[in-house]
Amino acid sequence: MTVQPFTATVLGSPRIGPRRELKRATESYWAGRIGQDELKKVAAGLRRDTWAQLEAAGLDSVPVNTFSYYDQMLDTAVLLGALPARVAGVADELDRYFAAARGNAEIAPLEMTKWFDTNYHYIVPEIGPDTTFTLNPAKVLAELAEAKEQGIGGDVARPVIIGPVTFLALSKAVDGAAAPISRLDELTGVYAELLGKLADAGAQWVQIDEPVLVTDISADSPALAEQVYNRLGGLSKRPSIFVATYFGDPGAGLPALARTPVEAIGVDLVYGAGTKIASVPELASKTLVAGVVDGRNIWRTDLQAALAKLASLLGPAGAVAVSTSCSTLHVPYSLEPETGLDDALRSWLAFGAEKVTEVATLARALREGRDAVAAEIAASNAAVASRKSDPRLNNAALRAQISKIKEAGIQR
Repeated sequence: MTVQPFTATVLGSPRIGPRRELKRATESYWAGRIGQDELKKVAAGLRRDTWAQLEAAGLDSVPVNTFSYYDQMLDTAVLLGALPARVAGVADELDRYFAAARGNAEIAPLEMTKWFDTNYHYIVPEIGPDTTFTLNPAKVLAELAEAKEQGIGGDVARPVIIGPVTFLALSKAVDGAAAPISRLDELTGVYAELLGKLADAGAQWVQIDEPVLVTDISADSPALAEQVYNRLGGLSKRPSIFVATYFGDPGAGLPALARTPVEAIGVDLVYGAGTKIASVPELASKTLVAGVVDGRNIWRTDLQAALAKLASLLGPAGAVAVSTSCSTLHVPYSLEPETGLDDALRSWLAFGAEKVTEVATLARALREGRDAVAAEIAASNAAVASRKSDPRLNNAALRAQISKIKEAGIQR
């Protein structure tokens, strides 16, 4: 497929609201203080504000369908018709969703566990012998339509979904069912149907998240991913496919994906700094979405170092897009409300909004040259130097004490 590659994006955004608006609204809904219309109004406002801010910051590809009332794995279970039978009797769709997440007096909730090695937790889908995967694309199509109505066209609005390998690998078998991953071929057909509907809706790109490829949860993951994306990439009707890996080095998963027809591959170059990009010749025909801005911590990016890393990728990859290492779901919204910080500390920090600006700055440097962002690089260099030399972070006596504790622990 021939599409315009994007140059600057993030893998996802926080959704709770800068003042925790979604948390307050959902809790009010659960308590019966507000109705669904009010809850949905709050949600729509948060989506609208997020998309507008990302586009205004200079991103030329904006992720949509990253909003969730509760959790993206639960959203994916709804998308794929994989909610447990015990919630089927809840007539209202949103209440059924919350029943799966939280349970009620009659219904036990689904399990919750950590999302990889982050502090985020996800709802664990249950796959039983009677689970029948059926596409329910209402949410993703509605959010894509919302974005387009807001003026963010199909060439910019990029639906984001969790991929089939990750979804099944992180699900659990119940009621004597075989391992969920055994259903991969069947589930891939549902994703093929979804890609056709997204193409019909005008989406030019879709992001499919496969973070399981950076783990050892399944030794077969690279081969399974290659199988899935050869099939999805070979569809005659689909958006361009961007497969995102994050939270580490995808290892054998990178060449496996690169051998498929997908147009773009995302790599976390912060937590997977040793990823061997140059050893994968097939990347010469792909867009490499380089996660050089840390989406998981609060520290400012060393723009000079990140730009050097990006420059090293221009040969091995067909095109390079700048991105965060993962969704900015894991960091606060913005430094703007933090008025009580001293100037030095503030200069070292970057929350979600600031990380988006860093992505846009680096993308501009790739397009226009380093001189186009000379002021931003100078400010970054000053912050890096300040952080290295500040005595609050360089207490020799404290470091010596820490070393002794570590040595004592090793000896024991």
